[in-house]
Amino acid sequence: MAFVPLEDLLSARRDRQQPVAVRAGRSVHFEEFAAAVASWRAAFAACPGRAFAVYFQEDSFEFACALFGAWHAGKRAFIPGDVLPHTLANLASCVDGYAGDFPASAEPIRPCSATADPWHRLDRSAEALVVYTSGSTGLPVAIEKRLTQLFDEVVALEAAFGTRLGDAFVLGTVSHQHIYGLLHRVLWPLAAGRPIVAERHAFPESIVAAVMANSPAILVSSPAHLKRLPEDLEWEDVRARLRRVFSSGGPLPTKALPACRALLGQAPIEIYGSSETGGIAWRQRSDDDDAPWQALPGVALRIEGSTLSLRSAHASGEWETFADRVRARPGGFELLGRSDRVIKIEERRISLTAMEEALDDLRLLQESRVVPIEGERLTIGVVAVPSEEGWALVDRSGKRGLAMAIRARLASVVDAVALPRHLRLVWAMPSDARGKTRDDALRALFDARRPEARLLSQNGATAVLRLAVEGSLPFFKGHFPDLPVLPGVALVEWAVLFGRELFVMPPDFLGLDSLKFVKPVIPGTTVTLELAFDDARGYLSFHYASLAGRHAGGRILFGSRK
Repeated sequence: MAFVPLEDLLSARRDRQQPVAVRAGRSVHFEEFAAAVASWRAAFAACPGRAFAVYFQEDSFEFACALFGAWHAGKRAFIPGDVLPHTLANLASCVDGYAGDFPASAEPIRPCSATADPWHRLDRSAEALVVYTSGSTGLPVAIEKRLTQLFDEVVALEAAFGTRLGDAFVLGTVSHQHIYGLLHRVLWPLAAGRPIVAERHAFPESIVAAVMANSPAILVSSPAHLKRLPEDLEWEDVRARLRRVFSSGGPLPTKALPACRALLGQAPIEIYGSSETGGIAWRQRSDDDDAPWQALPGVALRIEGSTLSLRSAHASGEWETFADRVRARPGGFELLGRSDRVIKIEERRISLTAMEEALDDLRLLQESRVVPIEGERLTIGVVAVPSEEGWALVDRSGKRGLAMAIRARLASVVDAVALPRHLRLVWAMPSDARGKTRDDALRALFDARRPEARLLSQNGATAVLRLAVEGSLPFFKGHFPDLPVLPGVALVEWAVLFGRELFVMPPDFLGLDSLKFVKPVIPGTTVTLELAFDDARGYLSFHYASLAGRHAGGRILFGSRK
């Protein structure tokens, strides 16, 4: 398939019947794509102002049409990661309008009928895009991009990997609202003529089905998804149809490589970079777990001591310094962790990266993250995904047994004042649609209102959890002094909390249905929570039970207030 520079994508006029996307199982051709872009171009052109927020939660095809429509109308597109209230508040002072899946109160524009105006080459020098960092340690930061930066990176990706990919379908677990997903799931496929699978596939079962329906396939994913692949799916059929796997958003843990090689038939091509610089290096650890990172085409790297600097056409074009520490290796470099993950506790410098590296060697843990927790004094918390051996220790000795093992491992790495005082056990690290684990999401796990929870099983849109309802939960305070009883609102809140963590659900709570509270939950009870999400109707069903019998159940309705 001929590669077409993105500035000429519409003006070059690909073959009218060339497949551009697969949307809800239906093939969409270039003629339909061009018509949709023209409709969005007309809608944007009819609106005053130049800056517009563009957000489509799941549909990468419609996102691509709106984005190119905005660019061809001479507009600047702001690409937020979500449409939460604080995000909308920050956008309000930056944009003149909205397009896509925004609340009705934002009055988003819609595509409209268009005349057959000719297409012109896009101005590569235009400041036409604003993306946002993932906000791992704070609020997302706006990053301005010229079209030449985006388009040059697409050229670099095709030069590095194009011959390996052919005309495969491109599907992904990551959102197009992040620079990585935007480049790999939208811009690069459009330029190379590879069909885009419009829907995002966030669960392993969905990935398997999508690859089987659209093959050969390219999977654009992240460590958050690749490190938790279940073995009990039809991976043999997937391996034969999966041409390449890409991963970005952080280094893939070495522990995840055996599963990727066995289940997917290959190690992923990992892309290293940032929202500011775009992709700068890559590696594929097919045989060597310690294979170095090497520069992408058009990227110049310089290493002085443990500091990495780069100069790239798809960054600023000037020399820039990274916060990550590196070590030079033949053919490239290896990452040593971020230099800015150092905190002070009682005047002692503590490296959070060093603590995490120490815990990587603990067989009781599959994965862990170390988090500073603000309070009367700064303390350390550990979020841990236990291994089978770790869960077995919890079953034998309780959570305290695993906590003692963690502290013993860290005692040789940090001063006693920095040993973790908080431990939260989870079945998987929290991750957003970009596959990123944010520090604020980790800190939220230590909310006193959250019960200790263990995922017992999950199959698509159903899940079973076990919750420890401890007497220290703040819900019991004052309810009631002589006979503590868990309020029903806490049970509903937990169903919503864990439902959002396990399933992809609409943003807005719309109501409750068939709500029943049968038996009170008292301190010290261990309850089982069964969840089931009906995507077609927007219902989350929940049921609580324990050895004492059934406690509560009902349905919660979710939707989008547009």
